[in-house]
Amino acid sequence: MRLTDEEIQSLLQGVEDWNLLEERWIARKYRFQDYLQGIEFVRQIAAISEEVNHHPFISIDYKLITVKISSWRAKGLTKLDFELAKKYDEVYEKMK
Repeated sequence: MRLTDEEIQSLLQGVEDWNLLEERWIARKYRFQDYLQGIEFVRQIAAISEEVNHHPFISIDYKLITVKISSWRAKGLTKLDFELAKKYDEVYEKMK
């Protein structure tokens, strides 16, 4: 179910470094020591996303990975988007 603006603002407090874009996406940039570390991060978050059949947009710019997520079916953000953001952050913290 699509979140209200108030719910989105509240959930944004729990996902540090994520930004609201165009009122329907959340996005974050992750920086890595080297290219292959970033690629491994992408591999791991892709596996997490595949498990729940909810896939983000991922951009790879050398050592900078940008992740952008929304829910097409809900036409906006859902709790699952924020749950995945937290899981992606956990992967990043383990890799640092």
